[in-house]
Amino acid sequence: MDTTDFEAAPALRPATVAVVGRPNVGKSALFNRLLGQRLAIVEDSPGVTRDRLYALAEWQGRTFSLVDTAGIDPDADKDTETSLITISTRRQAEAAASEADVIVFVVDAQVGMNPLDDEVADILRRTRKPIVLVANKCESPKAQQSAHGEFAGIGFGDPMVVSAIHGEGTGDLLDRIVELLPPDSAGTSMEGELSLAIIGRPNVGKSSLLNALLNEERAIVSDVPGTTRDSIDTIFNWEGKKVRLIDTAGVNKNRQAQSKIEYFAALRSLSSIARCDIAILLFDSMVGITHQDRRLAGIALEERKGLIIVGNKWDLAQEQGEYQQAELIDAIYDAVPFAKFAPVTFLSAKTKRKLNNLMPLVKSVAENLDRRIPTAKLNAVIRDASMAHPAPAPGGKMFKILYCHQPAAHPPLFVFHCNDPEKLQFSYKRFLENVIRQNWDFTGVPLTLEFRARRESEDRE
Repeated sequence: MDTTDFEAAPALRPATVAVVGRPNVGKSALFNRLLGQRLAIVEDSPGVTRDRLYALAEWQGRTFSLVDTAGIDPDADKDTETSLITISTRRQAEAAASEADVIVFVVDAQVGMNPLDDEVADILRRTRKPIVLVANKCESPKAQQSAHGEFAGIGFGDPMVVSAIHGEGTGDLLDRIVELLPPDSAGTSMEGELSLAIIGRPNVGKSSLLNALLNEERAIVSDVPGTTRDSIDTIFNWEGKKVRLIDTAGVNKNRQAQSKIEYFAALRSLSSIARCDIAILLFDSMVGITHQDRRLAGIALEERKGLIIVGNKWDLAQEQGEYQQAELIDAIYDAVPFAKFAPVTFLSAKTKRKLNNLMPLVKSVAENLDRRIPTAKLNAVIRDASMAHPAPAPGGKMFKILYCHQPAAHPPLFVFHCNDPEKLQFSYKRFLENVIRQNWDFTGVPLTLEFRARRESEDRE
């Protein structure tokens, strides 16, 4: 494999849509409903909890990141522990709104206009972002009529009326969101850069790893504020190439103790995943892979990012002398079986032992993200594999692949034109992915396999 040309392709970042409003207006219900409208085009990857704050959605051919935020309470100003958490909640919700490409401002049609709605509206106006006013809980024609009259004067036009509980009006809302999204090519690429997000639980050494990398390379270009609060993006040169390091807040391992502050620390981490090309999942070698590590790995793959799993504090683990590195790698893959294609390495950010193994691994995964397979070679391999191992045919109905090609890279997308996608079984889809991985190096890279019926394929070509 040729590794002499380390060129990071312009990485397209999905547009971001933030669901914002005062507390108890049904934001989370609407968030879940908007995701549920999609018929699982974005798969539910193992390790991703159902109550995630950040998810990838698709509608009318556009992919975007949907962010659920806690309610904004502009009146939180007293110096108490509860109020401090509320202030943090408000600030992080404001940050999520300011970073979004489109804001969905949710109000409660059953309760009617609330003074807090006006204050939230004032906060959102300052973002100067496209805003869709949504009146939720419109389960009756009377509520819908009332919402049009009551909320029209808030300053964002006539509200869109929906019922998140019943799903009414959410299709029209998604249509409106897609209309307001910026073009795929508008300001979403960081040409010439490779972005790395260092993710993981608190206190596993993320900032230490960032500092170790910078001290090792001694070629810092600049320190610039990141797009999220309490985060610093650092750009440095590595072998003549520009690399952006995104340090993130940790995600607390104890879900029961996860207050609003930890809630939005998690949000910052998840936002960083959306901005990166490759996620470096850092875990404590003395502890092993935890539930939160599995969750973050699942989110990174759901977002179609490259993934490298790194065990920190390797010097301390070696002192224990109980396990060989190969045994630990097997244990890691047992913990994250959905990410067995991700490479694993161990290092010590403190002593810099084995640190020099990390960036060559990053380089390899970056090349794999951009790998393209010639159509003729791809079809030859898939044809031979499907002839040797035909798809299951329950009831005598055969699934047949007509041809396939790779229309996109970074991350790689493979389109299979077939007789009937509904006849495809999940086990055979996994078989086809394994065939591709066995024939070409896609280590560390999630693959997207899309199956189109013959007529659908002809319409899209």
